[in-house]
Amino acid sequence: MPYFNWILRVVLFIALFGFAVKNNQPVTLRYFFGYEWQSSLVVVLLIFFSAGAVVGVLSMLANVLKQRREIARLKRDIRIKNKLAGIGEMQ
Repeated sequence: MPYFNWILRVVLFIALFGFAVKNNQPVTLRYFFGYEWQSSLVVVLLIFFSAGAVVGVLSMLANVLKQRREIARLKRDIRIKNKLAGIGEMQ
């Protein structure tokens, strides 16, 4: 299985590297008030992909934290109920 993982990584790297080499044309991004930014197409795509990934992770963060709090509360409830029922006591 580790070999398959490394082969997949190498193939993905080669594919993305080939994409980067073939798409290095300059692009111009125009903003408000006449501001322009020129960069390679690959750099622009990488920046916007990274920004999208960050926004996605941040949007999930609140839900994940809420679930962790609920799991901790449920574990605490189970511990209390087991203690009251006398389960798990070793004497």
